Amino acid sequence: MPSTRVLVVGSCNVDLVWRGPRLPERGETVGDGVFARGWGGKGANLAAAAARLGATVSFVGGVGADGLGAAARADLEASGIDCRWLWDHEGVVTGTALINVDPAGDNTVTVAPGANALLGATQILAAVAGAQADVLVTGYEIGAPGAADAVRAARARGVRTICNPSPVALDSTALFADCSVVVVNELEAEAYGGVDAILGAGALEVVVTRGAAGAERHRQDAPDDVDVCPGFPIQALDSTGAGDAFCAALAVTDDLRVATAAGALACRAVGARASLPTRAEIDELLSAPPPPS
Repeated sequence: MPSTRVLVVGSCNVDLVWRGPRLPERGETVGDGVFARGWGGKGANLAAAAARLGATVSFVGGVGADGLGAAARADLEASGIDCRWLWDHEGVVTGTALINVDPAGDNTVTVAPGANALLGATQILAAVAGAQADVLVTGYEIGAPGAADAVRAARARGVRTICNPSPVALDSTALFADCSVVVVNELEAEAYGGVDAILGAGALEVVVTRGAAGAERHRQDAPDDVDVCPGFPIQALDSTGAGDAFCAALAVTDDLRVATAAGALACRAVGARASLPTRAEIDELLSAPPPPS
């Protein structure tokens, strides 16, 4: 069977990760942490996760014309990802995410977009026209206007479109009308007015992720038929990148259980890409007997 062709339009960052005894409160300094640097950005994480699952992946984004940008590109290319539409921007830093992680794997993330903010409509439209994708995935780390350009261009070409509208931008819901699937977590769903509001804006499907509790899928053409998948028991070390792994698996398979399992397995190690699962690992988790109640 030919592999799914996934086009990801999104962010590419360097992640600066602090892991400590607890997350700080406002104005508080918490010591006794451990530092690590890794590669991230929701778009690049998603591209790497899709490639790990065997998809043919093209990535559209921007990095600074600096050492970090070159290293980020090399990391994606080493995963077999087509980076011909990953542009270098002179005089701009590569995007950076500052991530705090506690012992339970919960985190806080702040992002400086850098070169991600410079991805323009001309670049996006050229990539959508040239990639011959089966599915496009995008999000708001490149800005809602860029995501809108991506989904509208892809939808016009008959390509399935998945959007993770995060960070929340309440003035951007018009683009939901061009989305085959909108993926949001519980807080994002609430911010956008709930599942009914997102479906009412035109999305064909809304998938809500609920962390360790699993996920659910709502369809515009069957509002009373909600597909629910419970979570999988995993010893979570870091939930960073779990949502990206979920979206990637949904894009590749359109299977809610596979996506939920992928998101759970992505929490096994510290770092957004440290434990992205293979399809064999997902199948093993799906076939494992349930834990005793």
